[in-house]
Amino acid sequence: MSAGLDSATAPRDGTAPHSVTTLHSDVEELLDALAADRGREALLHRDRRITAGELVDSVHRLAHALDGRVEPGRVVALLAGNTPEAVVARCAVTLLGAGITQPHEGLSAAAQARIVDDVEAPLVLADADAASAAEPVLALVPGVDVLWLGPHGADTDVTAEAATASTAPVRGRARPDAIEQIRHTGGTTGHPKGITYTFDHHRRGAELRRRGGFGGGDAGSRLLVATPVAHVGGSLADRTLTGGGTVVLQDRFEPGAFLAALERERITHTFLLPPLIYRLLDHPDIDRTDTSSLRSLVYGGAPAAPRRIAQAVERFGPVLAQFYGQTEAGGISALSPEEHTRPELLETVGRPIPTTGISIRDADGAPVAPGGRGELWVRTGMEMDGYWKQPELTAATVVDGWVRTGDVARQDADGYLHLLDRVKDMIVVVGGHVYTSELEDLLMEHPAVRHAAVFGVPDDDGTETVHAAVVADFPAPSADELTGLVADRAGDMYVPRSIEFVGRIPLTGIGKTDKKALRAELTG
Repeated sequence: MSAGLDSATAPRDGTAPHSVTTLHSDVEELLDALAADRGREALLHRDRRITAGELVDSVHRLAHALDGRVEPGRVVALLAGNTPEAVVARCAVTLLGAGITQPHEGLSAAAQARIVDDVEAPLVLADADAASAAEPVLALVPGVDVLWLGPHGADTDVTAEAATASTAPVRGRARPDAIEQIRHTGGTTGHPKGITYTFDHHRRGAELRRRGGFGGGDAGSRLLVATPVAHVGGSLADRTLTGGGTVVLQDRFEPGAFLAALERERITHTFLLPPLIYRLLDHPDIDRTDTSSLRSLVYGGAPAAPRRIAQAVERFGPVLAQFYGQTEAGGISALSPEEHTRPELLETVGRPIPTTGISIRDADGAPVAPGGRGELWVRTGMEMDGYWKQPELTAATVVDGWVRTGDVARQDADGYLHLLDRVKDMIVVVGGHVYTSELEDLLMEHPAVRHAAVFGVPDDDGTETVHAAVVADFPAPSADELTGLVADRAGDMYVPRSIEFVGRIPLTGIGKTDKKALRAELTG
């Protein structure tokens, strides 16, 4: 594992890698699959229904139009949402051997601009469908070449050029050690944290999925994507299209529209973060929506409340599967649909997947005793190739091939992993530590509580005080009732100093609880 992204094998200064060997990339496999069945319905978005043949032709046309403007080894920034244009652009750029980064639309314009600047993008592709969001970003990165995907005044519309370009297949130029993708997990303040993957990284991923028995979609799969394609949704979409399935894109998650699409499009597969599942369960249309076509609802990316997941199993049937992983580390553990029938296992994130090794360690990096709590270290074979231009941070995170996840965990005698908190989210109080995930789960055990978020506020003595925000049914329980529940079950140390009843807990652009926004909203 590289200590950073400044090594000779993968230059990060904008120059092309030293290697000139190319490989057959994931995108070429996807295009081959589309070309083999050109008449099948591949991509749906709003009122557009795009066949496999139309999609593969669009990718090759855009690749021809971008040829000479996109250099192998450089990183292109894509400002776009969940649109077919975003899918086509990402595939075309990848085909030409260049890397791509797509900031989440939910980030501020300033944060997105920091990301564009961070990767030293020589080119920005901006989707005209998202012009109102892209324009403020572009105003903060003057001097960068911009091509628009769609008409945008007098600016260059590269899709118009592509419309008359050749559909002849473009040979892939992917070099194994060149950057294929950078995903940013920071950028709201300071230097963004760019997690990089090379083309060879994705080749290794495909091999591990085959070895671990994790396949893609099949010819009957219909995947609904309402989370950003720049995140997990995009990876699942690629695998579904490669496997012969159909992808339905929604611009963003809205529970009513999501439920309507499940029924109308006979959706078989989807992915959601736990807070989004809660919003589905709480929507008035849930009991009058036919979801019988659903075969798999994978969730992950944020802590899940056992009581609410049990409600989802009762409503949707034995189709839920939990997948725990990290952008830096890859896949770590899974809880199968069959295991969801055992309520006690809903408190876990499942057992490590066959290709992953784990170690639970103390603050000094030494393994803890069996069953003990500590930081989870993992070795997955799908570790990131490093943080972009941050070799010190890479070296601190990846140690001798082990990724320090930053998650506090324990493993029980049956091999199941219990996540207790993020190391950074632990609240240091007088007398010890409060694990926020444990307290959130405890609050949500109350039958009237739909969602809960716990955060710490610094105190004058160097410790923190515990605060909670709760979304509850009417009539809501009193704060005293909830603090009494906490005191009885977890002890006085876990009792929040305040409990605020709110109409909705803010989420990030990908659907995680936004504790920074919540803290600012409730404490100023």
